[in-house]
Amino acid sequence: MIIDIHTHTFPAKIAALAVEKLSRTSHTLPFSDGTPEGLLSNMQRAGIDRSVILPVATAARQVEHINVSSARLNEEYENKGLFSFGCVHPDHECYREELARVKTLGLKGIKIHPVYQGVNLDDIRFLRILDRAAELDLAVIAHAGYDIGFPGVVRCSPRMARNVIDQIGQFRLILAHMGGWRQWDEVPQLLADTGVYIDTAFSTGSFHPLDDGHWKTKEETDMMDTDQFMTLYHAFGPERIFFGTDSPWSDPQESLEFIQNLPLPQADREKILGDNALKLLNLK
Repeated sequence: MIIDIHTHTFPAKIAALAVEKLSRTSHTLPFSDGTPEGLLSNMQRAGIDRSVILPVATAARQVEHINVSSARLNEEYENKGLFSFGCVHPDHECYREELARVKTLGLKGIKIHPVYQGVNLDDIRFLRILDRAAELDLAVIAHAGYDIGFPGVVRCSPRMARNVIDQIGQFRLILAHMGGWRQWDEVPQLLADTGVYIDTAFSTGSFHPLDDGHWKTKEETDMMDTDQFMTLYHAFGPERIFFGTDSPWSDPQESLEFIQNLPLPQADREKILGDNALKLLNLK
């Protein structure tokens, strides 16, 4: 089974505007219309069986509504291969109660995005949320490294992630974008000896730029190459890497082909492509 642990969708009434805005901000082509149906179409084309949707609350007032909507999405799309995490915002005053509600709603984890939410991962506001998530045994997926839409901004560096682990201890933390987008040389040095996980979202091959002249050279659009991936594979082991695409911002078929063409034992490839997600999230 192939599971994409890192995707994004939007409600139908705002999907077109949201995707257009994010595309212009990042100067990057989208590969779907941002709706659950668009994601399902891409999954079918690429041969992906299940996808995890990761909502992001950019304001504290959005959190409860997003979590309820995520639970409804799970009811509607569970048999079609989609399910959603919940979310939380670092400024949410009742984060302890809201995370307990996330658990009650049956959401298996939360997504946080330190850049979009304007707070460093090792800030006390996130530390207390992560400590509560660990207490509830909720998985946490965090954007890590640079963000293509916010040049030069890092709010979850490998060092910050290490600070979190040193203070909270081990919990089910997945650092997106291979542990830190375009900070990949630092990731094994600071995090390989912890228990954190990493995902492959928006980190393999090249991204596809808009034809607006923003990206001048191919080097600007290159991402992780095979050698860099294999360095992290050897540092973390196959059990701690999850396949993700960051849909709609990567071509899922291209992302999958990158993993399929790596010089890996088949058993390790299967762990990365789906077995690890089945185990970590207790999926059936």
